[in-house]
Amino acid sequence: MKTKKTIYILWAAILSFGIMSCSDDFLELPPESSVVDENFYQNDNQLLAATAPLYNLGWFDYNDKASYNLGDFRGGSAYSAYNDRENVEFNTTANTADNVAAWRAFYNVVAQANVTIYNINQFASEDVSEEMKAHCIAEARFMRALAYRYLVMNWEAVPIIVDNIEILDNPYNVRRNTVSSVWRFITHEFRAAAKDLPETPRLEGRVTKWAAEGMLARTYLTRAGVPENYGLQDERTVTRDQVFLDSAKYFAERVINMSGASLLTDYADLFRTPYDNNPESLFSLQWVFVDVNSWGTQNSTPAYLTPTAELGNGDGWGGDKGATYWMLSLYDGFNPIDGGEALKGHTEDVRLKATFMLPGMTYDELAYQDGEEVAQGYQVPFSGGDGADAVNYASVKKYVVGRLDPEDGASQYYGHDTYMLRLAEIYLIYAEAVLGNNESTSDATALQYFNTIHERATREVVTSITYEDIFEERVKEFAMEGVTWYDLVRLHYYNPAAAYDIINSQDRGLYFVEPNEVDNPTEWTIYKTSWSTERTFNATSGNFRIPLPAAEISIAPNLLQDPVPYDFNE
Repeated sequence: MKTKKTIYILWAAILSFGIMSCSDDFLELPPESSVVDENFYQNDNQLLAATAPLYNLGWFDYNDKASYNLGDFRGGSAYSAYNDRENVEFNTTANTADNVAAWRAFYNVVAQANVTIYNINQFASEDVSEEMKAHCIAEARFMRALAYRYLVMNWEAVPIIVDNIEILDNPYNVRRNTVSSVWRFITHEFRAAAKDLPETPRLEGRVTKWAAEGMLARTYLTRAGVPENYGLQDERTVTRDQVFLDSAKYFAERVINMSGASLLTDYADLFRTPYDNNPESLFSLQWVFVDVNSWGTQNSTPAYLTPTAELGNGDGWGGDKGATYWMLSLYDGFNPIDGGEALKGHTEDVRLKATFMLPGMTYDELAYQDGEEVAQGYQVPFSGGDGADAVNYASVKKYVVGRLDPEDGASQYYGHDTYMLRLAEIYLIYAEAVLGNNESTSDATALQYFNTIHERATREVVTSITYEDIFEERVKEFAMEGVTWYDLVRLHYYNPAAAYDIINSQDRGLYFVEPNEVDNPTEWTIYKTSWSTERTFNATSGNFRIPLPAAEISIAPNLLQDPVPYDFNE
């Protein structure tokens, strides 16, 4: 699989001197020395190679640490006990590192897409087929739309930029566009991409028509709850737009029935190597490890999630990261005891072990450093302690791949891909679109799709579903995939009170996990740590609009002006 992906690192290394050139803000342009038509765009293969960096390099600063800081720490599915607390506690500022990194990454992707589209239109030779031009422009529009999806859901009104060269002379005039304008733009871009992308990938890992239609299903589900005047006044409605709900259902059903994608039988296999570009993945960021000089095209995230140096590759810095107490309480089988001061039990939900490591759990697929030797089959240690006054986490398992051969990875250098859209999400999107504005649904197809996901994890089926059922299913299915926060944002668009209630109920405090047996435990007790007094954090509307990075405001002060509608006729 590494051989097939080598093309990404080759062309990314060349293009990084131009398209990505250490951009510190979204207004920065590639230097005039950028490699353009004389080296690329001469034939179809070169055009495909020129779009390869869209799949990794631009996304690096988001994937590095911001993905889980925003998606999971803010969402409440995971936390860091002592680091990255600003996102856990909703104290994110204009200078919070991962706020700045994510903003930079998303506008890097936008700029990269804009430059790619410009270069194809300006410099593609006559030997490049019109079909390939359309395909590669569609790839760029897909990435641009996805970047704007993250931008609008984190910072609300943001500037829509389709030509970085045009704004060079007037950076001070850059204005934010309204939230509804940005969502309309995202929809337009994904629809255009779906029209020109092929049904099967041209190269392994490349986006397809079905990836774009899956994004459309996700987009319409979100847009159904976005009022036209969102952000301009405080009035909200809990009624979602039925036309958009129907569109989400339509595209979800097409992807499920026509894409050829399929769910993996064993949920845990989604994160056992080699898992890249498996049949369930509709779109993944394409990372590759070649050597330690290829910074920016590798996956660095496992370094920060791996809980111990024994499992790391010269890293393993995730010792204080793990599931929140609230997250663990969602798994069926863990029940409150001691007046709600602890949880006790076990769960049949296989997603727990595949997502978080509890003391005593064993992972046959993980190699680890055992003294001077590398051994296979890691057992999570139990640190001991007196329960209420100690800290022993449910550490992160997803994206933790264990000790690797030196040719396959190094400290902060991993070649494993990052899921951005899985087929499982499309099943749950369909179910929620059918539920719509109803309190519950027993629709046969919606139940079939919901139970397809639920039964894979729990071996159980349900006969009726509510919004709470779908939301909690999504949290357990996608924990540590950077999804939970955006589910809360989607809810906040049309029912902020419900979003606040969820966040206010989340226990994000310290806890201690104790197995009933050190080897082969059959149940665990999860004690709230007595000296951890900050356990819940109340959310307000202000928490759903991350502050604009201070550096951007200094460059473009008009970002502080009221947002304006985007002119789609320009």
